[in-house]
Amino acid sequence: MKHVILIIMDGLGDRPNVELDGKTALQAATKPNLDYLSSHGTTGLMSPVSFGIRAGSDTSHLSILGYDPHKYYTGRGPFEALGLGIPLKPGDIAFRANYASVMNGKIIDRRAGRIQNTEDLSRELETEIDGVKFIVKSGVEHRAAVVIRGSGLSDMISDTDPHSVNSQPVNAKALSPEADFTASLINKFLERSRKILAKHPLNQKLVSQGKLPANEIMLRGAGKIPKLPSFHEKYGMNGACISGTPLIRGIAGLAGFDIISVEGMNGRVDTNYSNIISAAIRSLEKYDFILINIKGTDIAGHDKKPLLKKEVIEKVDSVILPLLKLLPDTLIVVTGDHSTPCSFGDHTGDPVPILFATDGIINDNVKTFDELSVSTGYYKITSNDIMPLIMSYSDRSEKYGA
Repeated sequence: MKHVILIIMDGLGDRPNVELDGKTALQAATKPNLDYLSSHGTTGLMSPVSFGIRAGSDTSHLSILGYDPHKYYTGRGPFEALGLGIPLKPGDIAFRANYASVMNGKIIDRRAGRIQNTEDLSRELETEIDGVKFIVKSGVEHRAAVVIRGSGLSDMISDTDPHSVNSQPVNAKALSPEADFTASLINKFLERSRKILAKHPLNQKLVSQGKLPANEIMLRGAGKIPKLPSFHEKYGMNGACISGTPLIRGIAGLAGFDIISVEGMNGRVDTNYSNIISAAIRSLEKYDFILINIKGTDIAGHDKKPLLKKEVIEKVDSVILPLLKLLPDTLIVVTGDHSTPCSFGDHTGDPVPILFATDGIINDNVKTFDELSVSTGYYKITSNDIMPLIMSYSDRSEKYGA
């Protein structure tokens, strides 16, 4: 049986870009090692969750790891909170959150200028309202998680994020009668938070410097903690996860993965790709399955920066050379969790390229790893097919039937 390294380059899929002479970032990138893996394996296109679905990173990662999001997805909030180290209890309601900038009653930046170091803000926002505790934990840049803990709470709550700029902040709404109490608590929390954030020294300093303040916290993705069967129980493999993104760490941790910390890796920058690959190789001594999430490609897509996306791909390619030596006894899988085209700036339902590389499997004659080239490969699959294929190519599948 072979070890498995699964590299998910977040938001990898792209569309033609004017800045790249009509090419995608993958087509324009110089990537000899990814191309080598393509030429020594089997490739194709993979649609996250299902064909044409604009999948989130949460639902797509669940599906890739073999957890049907229709069954196990309760909202992004719990995964975000777990990934930030907030231990969840039964009955807790968790939200993912953004610090945002509001001016003249309208949101002008949903990311508060990608503010850094909001820990002081989050500490000030923690409170108790009507016997219910509000726990606030900062994540990377503008991101955070909010957990409410108490009796009689419901996750049937609308987002307070309007998901667009030049819109007014919105209050929470109950999506069912039993959620009225929870909605009222959240709206009291938001009212209190706005007063605190407006007067906070950090925001006053930012304003004095001509920068955007983080004077609004927006909540979305309400959910209760789901119960996932362990990855080891499902597949007989011990898993480890290397990711700077709290969401991915939360999903993996809930599935029983060990989380490996790597210096120079956080949710936005992934600054040391060499450390990531080195840590993965070392981890093969203890683990059967290594999940790596690279966030930089997704950030470049959201920021509409095709040159940066190309650069991230090239940097990742430059450090994966040591993986090529592992092909005799390791299955290397490379794909994205969804497409984030730079021309669109958000997730789309476009499929993403995928490759399976190891010694002893049929090569489909695809020599280049990009969206167009792999379209002639073996597979047109969904993310639900990935784990069965991984089990097969790593010689771990059990026979179906006699």
